[in-house]
Amino acid sequence: MLEASARLTALICGTQPMNDIWSPRATLQRMLDVEAALARASAAHRVIPQSAVAAIEMACVADRLDADALTRDAALGGNLAIPLVKQLTARVKDLDAEAAKFVHWGATSQDIIDTATVLQLRDTFALLDTQLANVCDAVAALARAHRTTPAIGRTWLQQALPITLGLKFAQWLDALLRHRERLDALRERVLVLQFGGAAGTLASLRDAAPAVTQALAKELSLAVPALPWHTQRDRIADCASYFGILIGTLGKIARDISLQMQTEIGEVAEPAAAGKGGSSTMPHKRNPVGCAAVLTAAARAPGLVATVIGGMVQEHERALGGWQAEWDALPDLARLAGGALAHIGQIASGLEVNEARLAANLDVTHGLILGEAVMLALGDRIGRLDAHHLVEQASKEAVKSGLSLFDVLSANAAVTQHLPADELRRLLDPAHYVGSAHAFVDAVLALHDARSRSQS
Repeated sequence: MLEASARLTALICGTQPMNDIWSPRATLQRMLDVEAALARASAAHRVIPQSAVAAIEMACVADRLDADALTRDAALGGNLAIPLVKQLTARVKDLDAEAAKFVHWGATSQDIIDTATVLQLRDTFALLDTQLANVCDAVAALARAHRTTPAIGRTWLQQALPITLGLKFAQWLDALLRHRERLDALRERVLVLQFGGAAGTLASLRDAAPAVTQALAKELSLAVPALPWHTQRDRIADCASYFGILIGTLGKIARDISLQMQTEIGEVAEPAAAGKGGSSTMPHKRNPVGCAAVLTAAARAPGLVATVIGGMVQEHERALGGWQAEWDALPDLARLAGGALAHIGQIASGLEVNEARLAANLDVTHGLILGEAVMLALGDRIGRLDAHHLVEQASKEAVKSGLSLFDVLSANAAVTQHLPADELRRLLDPAHYVGSAHAFVDAVLALHDARSRSQS
């Protein structure tokens, strides 16, 4: 039997469903699926005898292969397809010696490996699409619930101006919605057959080549490209880039959450669960372990994407290293993308929000973050430059004295003659200085809702 995964860490940054798609068993089975479909398509157009198909189909079961021998012989042959076809032929011969003559007819190793990869990518896209939809729903619910919840916006890790927590969630959602659009486009470009024979001409099939190609594509429910793409790897690089960019977006979300989870900040927290986030030595710890897994994926992804893109520079009609470099990098990216999505989905669906800490953090500077609001209102009366000078001086005095900005401003006659105390209080209320945040949240939620309606 073939193991689903050989890594002890397979579920830290991955999920079982995605690991299963790219497991050794699934990889070999997808290659065998292509071989069986090739036999059916070839027989349908009399390239091989119809009588050969049944034995070939019966032998195309991954668990009947000798995995250890495949691993050993792949190192000698340079790819998995060569020893796979050898073993498959032997299995077919045990069933029907005559049928064994027609295994792998007209194909080259890369046809089998690439088309199997495309089938695995199709399964990957379906899984990611479901995950993305669920994550978008969870983040949309957060944005809706906290549309008007005041929070501090931070630039360069320093307090800047008030925002709403809903705006932060809406920014995440907006990016995730674009990933759904990218995935739609990716399906159109990538889910195509690879079938070209030894040098991409299908000369071995003579006049039957077009018909067998169409039949094979139909058998596998793939589109037929204009021509074979053995050394044109833009489709695969497109997938790698998509996985990498998706992981990057999820990494940004994880970074935000982990920073807001810091003890000193305490604005949000990953959902609690038995055995999750603890420390081996410190009983009080509640670590952002989901975020850590996503950030691990974000750290690994750029190098894997670079490997695939670097491998695009290939030699003539068959690559010498570049194609082979995809075999581990692409599955790893798919696993990381699936794992990162799963973690963000789990976090978003149960994210804990501490509104008391959000409010407390808004008041850390005792009103200094709203100096711009006062300056603009005062500028309407006395001009921007003079207003800036007054508020700047008041801010320095507040810092020096430990008083709030309101206390300093309300004691300054040059300010209060234009802005009475009640107006100053309103200007220094964070909820009154969030600009178009509410409208921005509404705009993104409208996009999400429209997408949901279109697919219901």
